[in-house]
Amino acid sequence: MCSCSTFPNKQNTLSSMNLWLSRTLHNLKPLQWTRTQSFHKQQVHDILNQCTNLNHLHQTQAFMITTSLDKDNIFLSQLIHTSASLGFPSFAYSLFIYNHRPNIFLYNNTIWALSSFNAPHAIFLFNRIRLLGLFPDNYSFPFVLKAVVNLLDCVVGKQIHCQVVSSGFDSHVSVVTSLVRMYCSCLHVSYARKLFDEITFKRFSLWNAMIAGYAKQGDTANARSLFDCMPEKDKDVVSWTAIISAYTQVHDPNEAIALFHRMQLHNVQPDEIAILAVLSACADLGALELGEWIHNYIEKHKLHKIVPLCNSLIDMYAKSGKISKALEVFKNMRNKTIITWTTMIAGLALHGLGKEALAIFSCMEKARVKPNEVTFIAVLSACSHVGLVEIGRDYFVSMESKYGIVPKIEHYGCMIDLLGRAGYLQEATELVRLMPYEANAAVWGSLLAAATRCGDAELAAEALRHLIMLEPDNSGNYSLLSNTYAALGRWSESRIVRKVMRNAGVEKKPGVSFIEVNNRVYEFIAGDKLDVYFVGTYDVLHSINEQLKMVCPKTAYRGPLDVDD
Repeated sequence: MCSCSTFPNKQNTLSSMNLWLSRTLHNLKPLQWTRTQSFHKQQVHDILNQCTNLNHLHQTQAFMITTSLDKDNIFLSQLIHTSASLGFPSFAYSLFIYNHRPNIFLYNNTIWALSSFNAPHAIFLFNRIRLLGLFPDNYSFPFVLKAVVNLLDCVVGKQIHCQVVSSGFDSHVSVVTSLVRMYCSCLHVSYARKLFDEITFKRFSLWNAMIAGYAKQGDTANARSLFDCMPEKDKDVVSWTAIISAYTQVHDPNEAIALFHRMQLHNVQPDEIAILAVLSACADLGALELGEWIHNYIEKHKLHKIVPLCNSLIDMYAKSGKISKALEVFKNMRNKTIITWTTMIAGLALHGLGKEALAIFSCMEKARVKPNEVTFIAVLSACSHVGLVEIGRDYFVSMESKYGIVPKIEHYGCMIDLLGRAGYLQEATELVRLMPYEANAAVWGSLLAAATRCGDAELAAEALRHLIMLEPDNSGNYSLLSNTYAALGRWSESRIVRKVMRNAGVEKKPGVSFIEVNNRVYEFIAGDKLDVYFVGTYDVLHSINEQLKMVCPKTAYRGPLDVDD
């Protein structure tokens, strides 16, 4: 059988059909067909619902040929649709090309079948519709626009948009919704918004498409404005998921979690995508209570077999400080993908459990799962956290020699960090000079941190010079060099760095901390006395300090109590 990217010629397919027919007429039992029954529409539906593989599809086609049902475009369209749904678009196309009198219904199903697997051919079939004297309908346009989205070809999309207008479907909601999705996917959100505003009667699908378009661009302001204007009765799980994902994408986990709570108050059940978005927000904030609630929700609704959800749970538990729970989820997974293994290795490395991380990597190799580029970033990071320099060097070399993965700048950055942490400053500096990439901020930052730890002020100053050009507003770089000079007793130079920092207008970013109480995450910023929670927090700190004076006088703080303390 041909692959998804190629299509059969007529002669080969006819001979194949004869072979299928001779084989399957003697083997119709798996689909439980009764030869004496008269086959009407519902029975054909039932037969197609039993199909689970290509062999079943062959049997179905063979039986339809012997009963002349293959000449009925409705039955043939259903077979084409089932074939594509099961992942056999080439077979679906072979059914189409041997029909001598295709109608628009048959064309639509075939275009839909090819839209995700062979988008250029789907567009080619769409263009043939008018040549045969047929006219595209309100199904033809959404199906071919799906192919355009997969190609990200806005020029073709605009051509089809012209046909939509000339065919009179420019006010049809499903067609306009597909156009909105197409323009958003091709990064022409302004065109999409113009179409959205021109439609007077808006269904929820159109609202969702426009909100998702803004979300994909990271434009939370417009996405939120549209979401708030959307009628409450039209807000479904897709709407809520789109806006939650938008805030997760721009790393605003607080708002993502707040929206998730609102979604629950509206009795909207989260789907897999919504859960993934919220778990990502929980991981960013370390919102363990909410993460555990979601874990229970996954178990209760029997979603634990969905691999991406389990991967997100591992990531959430690791970043929230519960590495034991992350390992528990990992060990209970039957189907582990490369993402599963990599997430677990990265989680262990994050907790400084380098040897345990490398043990997981060893198990991964024994399971014959081939590591990818991200896996080696996690592995090298694990080596860096526990100072396994020799092992790290071996893994770095084996990337290309054993797995054919050419190291990228991220891998060189990990090696420089590993060498710097272990005190191999000269080797780290040499690697920066020899690597086939221009050093970025992460590389120079690792070198600056290493030089600071080892007290090499000259190397630290050189690293800072590069960092000032790459990250002129990063106050942490200046602080590291200033602290290095101070540690060496070179106070005048330390003050000069601070002065340069002030003259450049670089402000030190205040520290931020989070605390989760009753599934709500509170943010505290150092020095922020205007926060509504400040007064209460200040009173509690005073109370604790007074109690400490009574219980343990030496431990209590004697100076003026301030948030920065």
